[in-house]
Amino acid sequence: MFRRFLPRPAETTLLLGPRATGKSTWIEQNFPRAPSYDLLRSSEALRLARDPSVLTHELSSLAPGSWVVIDEVQKVPALLDEVHHLIERRKLRFLLSGSSARKLRRGGTNLLAGRALRADFFPLVSHECGTIPPLERVAFGMLPRTATLERPQPYLRAYCETYLREEVQSEALTRNIGGFARFLEVAARQNGMVTNASNIASDAQVARQTVQGYFEVLIDTLLGFWLPAWRPRRKTKVVTHPKFYFFDAGVARTLGGRLAYPPTPDELGILFETYLLHEIRAWLSYTERAYPLAYFRTHDAVEVDLLFESNKGHVAIEIKSTTRWHKDHLKGFRRVSEEIPGVRCLGVYAGERPLKVEGVDILPYGTFLKRLWAGDLIT
Repeated sequence: MFRRFLPRPAETTLLLGPRATGKSTWIEQNFPRAPSYDLLRSSEALRLARDPSVLTHELSSLAPGSWVVIDEVQKVPALLDEVHHLIERRKLRFLLSGSSARKLRRGGTNLLAGRALRADFFPLVSHECGTIPPLERVAFGMLPRTATLERPQPYLRAYCETYLREEVQSEALTRNIGGFARFLEVAARQNGMVTNASNIASDAQVARQTVQGYFEVLIDTLLGFWLPAWRPRRKTKVVTHPKFYFFDAGVARTLGGRLAYPPTPDELGILFETYLLHEIRAWLSYTERAYPLAYFRTHDAVEVDLLFESNKGHVAIEIKSTTRWHKDHLKGFRRVSEEIPGVRCLGVYAGERPLKVEGVDILPYGTFLKRLWAGDLIT
């Protein structure tokens, strides 16, 4: 059993995270005595969808301040009216979990604006595991079940098939399941690269506008996120297209049809980047630091993987899956330093020893992660 980093909330909270990241287990640990409604159970979802007011009747005896859990609330968005009523009139507190934001948006989460906090849930991070995953395990991702299996491939295949069947097909998020499946493979193979919707549309044999809609489905079902390009204030020519990352390296490899093969060096580099970006995003979310993340890339292909502004200035991070740090890896730092004087540059690599090259701290990824979660690396 992993002890998760997310603290127990004090007020009504909407907890969003992809399927099988451990939300239900976390809820059971933190709200063991709260009345609970599991909407993944078809009978429960149908019963409440038929008459949402049943929720109010069944909770009528609870004292003000009591907690109620509704798991996978997006299955019955109409319940949000009842939740809103019970928060306002009865002063009940709710833990509402979900793995898709689309139906919640359409169903009226605006009713909870100002009444519910938003919390995000991620796959496991190194701090929760207690160990730093070796480089060869990074390619399988950090879903809790994956982390405990000697051979995670069958589980990852089943996970991705379940996503297609339950999240996409049964929720009618798209009518063309064949086109969406082709899109998934192409998009997964371009994980972490600058997104070219026209090329993806051509490879997946669908219209360009359809590709844009498919990316919205991935965002809504929390399977991925955009990393925008950093836009300078000066008139510097930079790439402006965003990158799309899947939320988990193992899921990206599986959807891309690459799970049966050892990753190539180029592929491992992107997977390593995906993994470390996952840890950084989780840390920022769990510690309530709302720093917008971006990447930096000029038209002559000089790039820094991550760039953001912290409370103490800009931070640039370059990630390399190599065991040796080369001076060429500093090229992006030199360029971004011209754009943002005083930017703090950090290199992260798969080597064993901390280095200082041209005044830049280069950290083994294990050291980087320990310092990140200890809170003494980024403020």
